Amino acid sequence: MKHLMLYCRPGFEKECAGEIQDKATSLEVYGFPRMTRNSGYVLFECYQDGDADKLAKQVEFQTLIFARQIFAVLAELKELPADDRISPILDALSEHDNIPLCGELRVETPDTNEAKELSKFCRKFTVPLRQALRGKSVLMKKEHANKPVMHACFVASGHCFVGYSYNGNNSAFAMGIPRLKFPADAPSRSTLKLEEAFHVFIPKSEWDTRLSSGMWAVDLGACPGGWTYQLVKRSMFVHAIDNGMMADSLMDTGQVKHHQVDGFKFEPPRKNVTWLVCDMIEKPSRVAQLMGEWLIKGWCKEAIFNLKLPMKGRYEEVLEDIENLKIFLKENGIKFTLQAKHLYHDREEITVHVQAHTKLGW
Repeated sequence: MKHLMLYCRPGFEKECAGEIQDKATSLEVYGFPRMTRNSGYVLFECYQDGDADKLAKQVEFQTLIFARQIFAVLAELKELPADDRISPILDALSEHDNIPLCGELRVETPDTNEAKELSKFCRKFTVPLRQALRGKSVLMKKEHANKPVMHACFVASGHCFVGYSYNGNNSAFAMGIPRLKFPADAPSRSTLKLEEAFHVFIPKSEWDTRLSSGMWAVDLGACPGGWTYQLVKRSMFVHAIDNGMMADSLMDTGQVKHHQVDGFKFEPPRKNVTWLVCDMIEKPSRVAQLMGEWLIKGWCKEAIFNLKLPMKGRYEEVLEDIENLKIFLKENGIKFTLQAKHLYHDREEITVHVQAHTKLGW
């Protein structure tokens, strides 16, 4: 077992490869990434057998920025016959005697237009493959959310990678993508960025306390209101900061105060803000610095913001901006939790979440 598979956004294979290379090296696992541009996935080939399982266990999935999913590859099957794809898969799995008993099967494709043409086939293929795997005692008789997940990823009609990921160290979503529906009354499609961020960064069990009604939030770069919409929908009150115009539907709720000022100069009138969100088109280093200042001054408790990526050196820019933000917070006595992800609804940007816990003297 020498290969780890990672899904990513097409066009970001290089960044995903660089990231897993760094993570593997830090764990003293040695190998190299294999990738094809715009394929939507990366294969990391380890030099030592069994190291893929080590990576699947020990690389903390929530620390990966560009990977949507990771799993240890048990077998790569090519030229699968159209009339019987199941038997070769079972035969390949029978060669392994250390496969963890899995509680769920996901038949998937990478997130490319070519691969997604197989989505209908994947849905139909899931039931017979699930039954066959249960018959071989590779899959539990009933789905179990706390067990490893079996993955069958079809990159082409007759080309499949089969493997597993560990529960608690993988994405909970098929293909690593939350399935969200665009609200018809939202002012812009950017609203899905913030909704996805809530699903990825905030455990559903904590939504009632961390995304509760009556909270105050600030939205920097708010117009026309895509991100404000998500906050208003959760019955929060919002300071919307932008020189442009907000959607009338949001202003009519009575929950939004619109401030036509520079987002870098705004200071909340009262120190009762829980959430700061920001999707301003600015240099990522400048946005990260601003978010740090808000958290250090105690102007907010949690922040979700986007960092726009340059055309070149995207991975290096991300690492530098996030590391500088961490140093800034630590030097000012802030204890925090930070996560960053290249979300499905992001394009040339990543989304960062920071929760401040305590500050010396608070």
